Amino acid sequence: MERVQILLDPEQKRILNKIAKQEKRNFSELVRKMLDEQIEMHQKSTLAAAAQALLVDYKTDKELTAFTALDGDDFHA
Repeated sequence: MERVQILLDPEQKRILNKIAKQEKRNFSELVRKMLDEQIEMHQKSTLAAAAQALLVDYKTDKELTAFTALDGDDFHA
């Protein structure tokens, strides 16, 4: 892990301390958990946006869906 320094508003720190106490976590652990959750949400959002951007191509380009008729068939190499 790396040490970082951030500035919080007093109200943010108060609320985070309260949550940490309720969840029986230390402050740093709570902040790391919250950051992990936000990072995961951002990654999912980015992936969803990329999928949405490609959806039109997927629906209209027959070459991209040429093998969907084989879905469910066993593959033997």
